[in-house]
Amino acid sequence: MTHNPFAPGAKRPPVTEGVFSPEEVALANRNSGALLETLGLDITPTGTHYLLNHFDVPVLSDSEHMLRFEGAFDAPFSLNMDEIRALPQVTRPVTLECAGNGRAGVSPRCFSMPWMYEAVGTSEWTGTLLAPLLARAKPQAGVQDFAFLGADYGFDKGQPHFFGRSLTPDQIADLDVMLVWGMNSHPLLPQHGAPLRIVVPGWYGMASVKWLTKIKALTERYQGFQQVQTYRLRKDEDDPGTPITTIRVKSLMKPPGVPDWVTRQRWLQAGRVTIEGRAWSGGGVPIDRVEVLLGDTWRTAELTGRRDRYAWTGWRIDWDATPGVYDLACRATDAEGNMQPLEAPFDMAGFANNSVHRVRVHVAEAAT
Repeated sequence: MTHNPFAPGAKRPPVTEGVFSPEEVALANRNSGALLETLGLDITPTGTHYLLNHFDVPVLSDSEHMLRFEGAFDAPFSLNMDEIRALPQVTRPVTLECAGNGRAGVSPRCFSMPWMYEAVGTSEWTGTLLAPLLARAKPQAGVQDFAFLGADYGFDKGQPHFFGRSLTPDQIADLDVMLVWGMNSHPLLPQHGAPLRIVVPGWYGMASVKWLTKIKALTERYQGFQQVQTYRLRKDEDDPGTPITTIRVKSLMKPPGVPDWVTRQRWLQAGRVTIEGRAWSGGGVPIDRVEVLLGDTWRTAELTGRRDRYAWTGWRIDWDATPGVYDLACRATDAEGNMQPLEAPFDMAGFANNSVHRVRVHVAEAAT
């Protein structure tokens, strides 16, 4: 590309709560969140797993696709998809959450994808562990970073780039990073990174690069746009920020009753109601408890277990609902003592908002 038509460093205007620009609506039409009514399921149906794609979805040929190990390796090599699928196989359920999930609840916030609660999902990912392949390529002694580069290309703040992220050798050693070609017993769909992506269990979704084409060993830290200029927690314009990594503790409830079309508030009849949902935390840390606000009282829910250390935990609680209007809420606490806050933690870009999920419920007299 010989001409950059977009202004480098162009700033996005701040946005106040409840106001969405036409451009944000267009982003929301391209991307999609999970259906909260599927929270009763251990595994999110593939068609309802959240999507956040920065640029156009590359349509890549499975038969021609190659993954190249390049840079500071003593034994760089390439693999086609048949060779990758012939490697030792692992399938595990992993909960992925977009780092911007909950952004719409932060005000003021920067212009971006206006996520509310639904940018999360749990799938069974099939692939092979990445670490043995890196060892096979023999990283040189001075390697500081491994960069993962996708085929999706576009502009952000005037800067053209392929989407890329990196992990350090120490992070690779600590994380169960997977090279993935399957999702819920089927090949990856184009919008989920076909034919090949990585999945970084326990981290926010930006680390799980889709449409993977190259893994580069670097003797300096990777300086790609998506690594150093975004996905950082920042308090103000002068704050260089802290890199976003591990998912914060969070929970969601399956909305009870039936919805109003416009407001999504709920209606149900008085009587015994079972409320259920999911809770998760990053880094494989288990959930210790989930509490549900019923009226003015936080009550402890029953945990119903999880299928893997990187998958969410189910929870449920029975409620004897009496007539009235209620703002139900759920909050999780993990095994390290981290608890969801009642209000959104501030971040310039609205990242990592793990405040409690609230649902307004209208309870009517029981039918006679």
